[in-house]
Amino acid sequence: MNLEPFCKEAGVSFYDSELVSENGKKIYRIYIYKEGGVNLDDCARLSEILSPIFDIEPPVDTEYFLEVSSPGLERKLQTLEHFAKSIGEKVRITTNEKEQIEAKILGLKDTLIFLENEKGEKISLEFGNIKKAKTFVEW
Repeated sequence: MNLEPFCKEAGVSFYDSELVSENGKKIYRIYIYKEGGVNLDDCARLSEILSPIFDIEPPVDTEYFLEVSSPGLERKLQTLEHFAKSIGEKVRITTNEKEQIEAKILGLKDTLIFLENEKGEKISLEFGNIKKAKTFVEW
């Protein structure tokens, strides 16, 4: 099911979703994004929109709990859109060749991601060469 129209109705953008098992219970978790940050009211609004829809057309074939959340400050980047929403942020990347990169996201062009490492060196990386990526915050 495409959740973007429901997210738009709630005034947020769809970021990602996952089905996880925690303490023997299935949780269908929906991550939402909004410029300036997501608050509890945003999560509650989307949950109120989706609950009656999911009662009729469940998103999964098992009993589950619905959870709506922000992806957090430190979040997985799994799509080009995730990278686009994270321009200006620091990221830790593991490439398919197991190379570790810590850098700031400068921008994107098609499937090429432009980064700047801590030494100020500019790097370009093809999205398809990324095995794992996550934003991080230095405290």
